[in-house]
Amino acid sequence: VISSSLNPQSRSRLLAQIAFKALEQMEVSVEWIDLAKYSIPLCDGNSAYENSQVKELKGKIHHAQAVLIAVPIYNYYANAAAKNLIELTGKAWSNKVVGFLCAAGGKGSYMSVMSLANSLMLDFRCLIIPRFVYSTGEAFGEGKVSDPDVEDRVNELAKELNRICVALQK
Repeated sequence: VISSSLNPQSRSRLLAQIAFKALEQMEVSVEWIDLAKYSIPLCDGNSAYENSQVKELKGKIHHAQAVLIAVPIYNYYANAAAKNLIELTGKAWSNKVVGFLCAAGGKGSYMSVMSLANSLMLDFRCLIIPRFVYSTGEAFGEGKVSDPDVEDRVNELAKELNRICVALQK
């Protein structure tokens, strides 16, 4: 589970934490990655790939069967940190099952992760879970997810991710 927000009061991180706990409760082997704890460079198409934290993240993604990525939505797009991570770690994403958890300010950006999803599908042959979570500010209060429907949707996404991964192992 990757939280891509760099904001200490991140709402998308709250979604990611719910998904992480749900996967743990299902006894799925799961790892937490919070990009706010990393200091990775911007992708320059050159030396940035040699950064030790980039190499660490690339290894973690490479060894994962699936990735849930939580993204804040800014200006009708997933945040730049998520895109930068994908650019830096590239082929490590190959053939992964990927799900999205989105936190946005308004309802108009619900298709904002499609360019990331398309890139992951076409460039790295990822299987994108079509059940992604998109939530707006009304779903949060007092530093937590306050809308039980959003929490249920996050749990359903975690279950779907696990179901697909188990099916692919057969």
